[in-house]
Amino acid sequence: MRICSARWKIRLRGKKMIQVYTGNGKGKTTAAFGLALRAAGNGLKVYIAQFVKGKPYGEIKALRKIKNIEVEQFGRTCFIKKSPVSKDILLAKEGLNKVRQILMKGRHDVVILDEINIAIKLGLIPLKDVLGLIDDCSRTELVLTGRYAHPQIVKKADLVSEIKERKHYYRKNIKARKGIEF
Repeated sequence: MRICSARWKIRLRGKKMIQVYTGNGKGKTTAAFGLALRAAGNGLKVYIAQFVKGKPYGEIKALRKIKNIEVEQFGRTCFIKKSPVSKDILLAKEGLNKVRQILMKGRHDVVILDEINIAIKLGLIPLKDVLGLIDDCSRTELVLTGRYAHPQIVKKADLVSEIKERKHYYRKNIKARKGIEF
C-alpha cells in the first residue's frame, strides 16, 4: 500500500526522494528546516515531526508562523541523557503514528522526521517501523535527521549528508546560546 501524496507528480515532477542529514556536527536540524522554508516559499506543504525534543526552540516558534508549515513535537522538555523513560517511548510512538496518518492523507509534499535517528538509536521507535514508512512512501519527499543514522536507512536514502564536527566552541565550555543553538 502506498501512503504518500498523489499530488507529488504534478507539483514536484518526479519521484520522492529520501534525504538523511546525520553526523556529529551542528546543523542537521537547521539544514532540514532550511529545506522546509524553501519548500514553503515555493508553495509546497510541509509537515515536521520533531522527535526527542519538546522545548519551544526558536526555530520551532518561527516555523509555526509560516502558513505552509505544520510542526509538532514528540518529546519531553528535557534532553535524554541516560536511558529513556516510558513517557519518552509513548511520545515517540505517538509521533510515528501521527506521521503515518499525515502520509496516508497525502496532503503534504515534504515530511521531515527531525531527530528520528536518535529516536531509533535510543530504542524509542523500532527501526523496522521507520523502514516500513520509507518503503510505503512513494510520492512525498521524506527527510530524516539526527546522529547515528542506521546503515539500512542510509542504504535506502537518495541523499545522505554527514555533518562532521571539526571544531566546536562547546569544547571551551561555552554554553548553548539563545538564538544560535536554540
